[in-house]
Order: sequence, then C-alpha cells, then structure tokens
Amino acid sequence: MRKRQIITGTIAASLVLYACKKEKQDPTYNPTAATVEVPAYVKTYVGEVPIPADNAMTAEGIELGRKLFYEKMLSDNSTMSCASCHKQENAFDDPRPFSEGTHGAFGDRNAMAIVNAAWDKHFFWDGRRASLEGQAHDPVSNPIEMANKWPEVVKRLQNSEEYPDLFFKAFGTSTIDSTLVTKAIAQFERTLVSFNSPFDKYYYKGDSAALTQQEKNGFMLFTGKAMCNNCHLTNTLFTDREIKNNGLDENPKDPGLMKFTGNAADRGKFKVPTLRNIGVTAPYMHDSRFATLEEVVDFYSSKVKQNSPNLDEHMPDFGSGINLTQQEKTELIAFLKSLTDKEFITNPKFSDPNN
Repeated sequence: MRKRQIITGTIAASLVLYACKKEKQDPTYNPTAATVEVPAYVKTYVGEVPIPADNAMTAEGIELGRKLFYEKMLSDNSTMSCASCHKQENAFDDPRPFSEGTHGAFGDRNAMAIVNAAWDKHFFWDGRRASLEGQAHDPVSNPIEMANKWPEVVKRLQNSEEYPDLFFKAFGTSTIDSTLVTKAIAQFERTLVSFNSPFDKYYYKGDSAALTQQEKNGFMLFTGKAMCNNCHLTNTLFTDREIKNNGLDENPKDPGLMKFTGNAADRGKFKVPTLRNIGVTAPYMHDSRFATLEEVVDFYSSKVKQNSPNLDEHMPDFGSGINLTQQEKTELIAFLKSLTDKEFITNPKFSDPNN
C-alpha cells in the first residue's frame, strides 16, 4: 500500500511538472491593446500619438520595451543599458557633456533627451534616422557606445529564462530578433510623454497662479522680443521638429546633417530639440558647449554667427543681436524652467522595473 502511494504521488508530481513546463513553453498570446493618453489640447495642436502600422502598441510590448531599455545585456560587457545615457531624472538625457561607452571611450555629441519623441520626424542630432525603431537600433552596435553585435544580443536574450516568453506575449513569437527588440523599446519610448509642467497648468489648463509674474514675463519674451518660438513652437511640443543651422559657428567642425546626406547645403544643421524639461537637460547644444541656460540665452541674445553657412532663415531676424537686458534674460530663463514636468522625471511607470 505504501509503495502504491509513493508511485501515485510520483506520477502526480510528474504531471504537475509537465503541465508547468508545457505552460512555460506555450504561453498564451493574448496581447492587450494600449494607447498613450495625452491631454485634449495636445491632440488639437499635433494630433494623437503617432503609431506605426507595423508596431501597434500593447501593454505587453510597452512593458517588454521598458525592461529592455534598462537591460545591460544589450552592451558587450553587460555594464550598460539605454538608461545609462538616458536618465529619467534628466528627462532621459545624459548630464555628462558626452556619454562614456563600455570601454571608456566618449562620443562627440551630447545625448538627446527622450521627450515626446513619438511626434519627431528626425532622430539623432544629424537626423540620420526617421523612426524611434531606427534610433533604438544604432547604439547597440556603435563601437563607442554599447560596442556589441546584434547576433550576440539576440543570443543572450534568447538563452535567458524570461525573455522568450515576454517576446511571445508581446509579439506572438518566442524567436527573438533585433527588429522585435527595437520595436519593443520604441513602444516604451512612445509612452514618454510630458505635458504636466507649471506652464501647461497656466497656459492650457487656465491656472493663472501656476506661473509667477517673472515666468509670465519670460513667456512674453519667448513669443515676442526673444523670438524663441520661431523654432521652438508653442504648439505643445516646443520644437518645429526640423533640422537647422542656428549659427553656432562660422566654420562648423561638425558637419551635422551633411555627414549623413553628403550635401554641402546641410553643413552645420542639427535637430531642433524640444525645450520641455530644458531645466534638467544641461549641458546644451550638440557639442555641450553651453553648461547653463544663462550661456544659451547669452548666445541667442548677441552671439549668433550671422555668416555661418546655411544659417536658418529665421536666424537673420536677430540682425546684430536682440540684446536682451539682464532682467529680460532672467525672466526668460525663469520661463524656460517652468517647462519642467516633475511628474515626468519621477513617474514610476518609466523607471527601472528591476528596482
């Protein structure tokens, strides 16, 4: 009798183990459709969050992308993730002038903030990529950054305990490839929307007390004398999403867009970044030449190089300089800092899921 009980128990345990193993091997593909919620006024100005036809948003895809964004296995020596150079507290920017790669090398351009990037048309400072999926691809194989090879990344993820199931739940296949990795990361990055700054509360939500008088004065300068909104449109995105030469140098050392197109007419042109959360994304410009907003405002006030090649058509409006007074500079900077969305830079939905 005792022997029969042991045999029966063993069979039952085996069946349970088999069922668990089968469940792990054959997870249910039942993705949950997801949307990125934004305020109605955003939709009025720039429409819904753009979603590619071949990368529909799902809860599973977003969560997988979030996990991959913080995954250090993407780098050659497993010490670096996307988040290593795109830190949430800095609006997914890097506070260092240039990001350090896995082997101690430094890039030659400042990392860009990832804020409302779903609406962008160009990615990287030189605009060489046209989608978030394309943007997510390059750093992994860049020899200065993550210095890895995509086949190695795929091998690591495929051999992991959890990723095959996560990819199945997100995309309906446990076979991982670089396309699915970048699609997942792009889904997560499309959720990084920021529209809850003090300025939003004042201008779009009608809270007259959300800005100080100094900040309100700065807003009037932004849209008036300082002409900042020529390129940084007050269309909720605070960028026209174009690539332009803003007159930094008479003889640009970095060719900018020209490096990608080979067209001399593109020399010195760089992506116009959003000004949202600009107060936490120092240093500034593609080469991090300005450490503070004060330096940025000084430049636009009186130091734009009018004979810079391919100078944007809006820049000549500055003539010999708009020459802001010290009080005006202080007011303008106060307004720029009112574009900081504290909820965005602390939102736990965007943080490392492993913490």
